[in-house]
Amino acid sequence: MLAFIIRRVLQSIVVLLIVGLVAFSLFRFVGDPIDNLLGQERTIEDIERLRSELGLDQPFPVQYFNFLQGVAQGNLGVSYRQGRPVADILVERAPATLELAAVSALLAILIGVTLGVYTAIRRDGWLSNFIMTSSLIGVSLPTFLIGILLIYVFAVELGWLPSFGRGETVRIGWWTTGLLTESGLKAIILPAITLGLYQMTLIMRLVRAEMLEVLRSDYVKFARARGLGQRSVYFRHALKNTLVPVITITGLQLGSIIAFAIITETVFQWPGVGLLFINSIQFVDIPVMASYLMLISVMFVVINLVVDLLYFAIDPRLSASRGGGH
Repeated sequence: MLAFIIRRVLQSIVVLLIVGLVAFSLFRFVGDPIDNLLGQERTIEDIERLRSELGLDQPFPVQYFNFLQGVAQGNLGVSYRQGRPVADILVERAPATLELAAVSALLAILIGVTLGVYTAIRRDGWLSNFIMTSSLIGVSLPTFLIGILLIYVFAVELGWLPSFGRGETVRIGWWTTGLLTESGLKAIILPAITLGLYQMTLIMRLVRAEMLEVLRSDYVKFARARGLGQRSVYFRHALKNTLVPVITITGLQLGSIIAFAIITETVFQWPGVGLLFINSIQFVDIPVMASYLMLISVMFVVINLVVDLLYFAIDPRLSASRGGGH
């Protein structure tokens, strides 16, 4: 187990170095931040001075090495636009994105697994057919269109929920939360549904397919032949063996929730790191863009590692197989 973790960590470091190099290379083509930082009445001396202060006059490998060195020391650089440490800006914006992602993931898992199990057990019922047909909406429609439709119905026509913003927040230490205020709870409903609808549909269909496959297996037939009740067959035998592939997809999808929160945060003007990234592109704020991409990469790497470790906890055969290989 320890050798496996060490090997995965080393692989993850290589992946992060490659991602950082690609990101830093691509951001060279976004534009010149000097054009946005200085006004029209700039002089050549001003341009050269600012370029030197930002380190942009150095060769690309030196800039990339300095960036990695700073990241290793917890220093993500200074935002070109705000003139503040990027780490401080990300810490301020992170609670909004993490809360939105957490609520979306919770909705996706609870509703997705529940509906997946129900449609597998009652696969010929009219309600199951209705759920499966309705789920095509979550799969086929793009996220931004779902968000606009929800805004039109629940904010514009009905006036029940706010169409943008995070609502009133309260501060608990360094963490700001909107989950403890009424306006904050109302504000998160539409973005959370928009962000989690695709994952919810995907999880539901995956659970249903895996559950149907397991219910046709021999050991389930044997369990029924032993006289076990339907509840025991469904939830103690079938559902447990359904979860291994579901955990893989769900883990990756949870990472996607944060990574692709950019669209949802833009539609709802949600003040998270996704909206920060969009704004940083407009101002060619390379330190913010590179730090955001590195942060997302770290998150995906950690999620993949956690998913692999969960395999050992759920399916002992995998642990025995790896142990035998060493």
